[in-house]
Amino acid sequence: MSNLLLKTLKIALVQLAATADKAKNLSRVREHVLQAASNGAKLIVLPECFNSPYSVAAFPEYSELIPSGPTTTFLSQLAKETQTFLIGGSIPEKDEQGKLFNTSLSFAPSGELIGKHRKVHLFDIDIPGKIRFKESEVLTGGSKITVFDIPPYGKVGVAICYDIRFPELASVAARKDGVFAMIYPGAFNTTTGPLHWDLLGRARAVDNQVFVLLCSPARDLTAGYHAYGYSAAIDPNGLILAQAGEGEDIVYANLQAGRIEEVRSGIPVTVQRRYDVYDDLSKSIKTSAI
Repeated sequence: MSNLLLKTLKIALVQLAATADKAKNLSRVREHVLQAASNGAKLIVLPECFNSPYSVAAFPEYSELIPSGPTTTFLSQLAKETQTFLIGGSIPEKDEQGKLFNTSLSFAPSGELIGKHRKVHLFDIDIPGKIRFKESEVLTGGSKITVFDIPPYGKVGVAICYDIRFPELASVAARKDGVFAMIYPGAFNTTTGPLHWDLLGRARAVDNQVFVLLCSPARDLTAGYHAYGYSAAIDPNGLILAQAGEGEDIVYANLQAGRIEEVRSGIPVTVQRRYDVYDDLSKSIKTSAI
């Protein structure tokens, strides 16, 4: 069995709170990414909506074209400056037809855009007395599972926040495309976060026996939306390797080459699936890097 993760990889999860000042947000992102890179991280993840408030009302105002918008240029230059793989959380995107998306951009150390994921499942919830949030009031959902290569390590999958509740995305990325990690920038809130954030991350890791990286904004109780925090790196057996608290932080972890294969040899679900009883969903779904 060949390793999915070809080389041990140091990662960093940058847990930051975004303000209404886009320029200030980007400046603080740069400061923290430089710090993470100086501490040896080769893959750095930013949170969902790192350049704007997480708000349905704010999405149109802060939206940008991709790749011509300023945040795309900023991330590309930052990845090149730090010589890291940079998973750009997510930003509000506006396409040429004026449609809005919640979009994650990923860059190689060369500055090349290597992955673009539009949030597939829009966050539309209404828990009486707790929280109501309807992304679909302004956003359009994406239509692809996003997988790309980060040499010399292997392949990763990227999805955004609410996407984690739908295990099919991770299953296809793991079973069809052979990712070693699923990466989820996500702004879970203080209602659903304590219930499900760790649970879903660990479940996707155990489902597919891959690493899972969760990157949240820091909690800011003065903001209109209260992010949960608790960014975490999770191993293929569901073990939390490292985790933040509520506030701003950088979480580091080493993803060990050979760990996936060790877990899979002990609990060999990857060779025990009964496709004679149920269909292999990975056979019929397309994936894309950009």
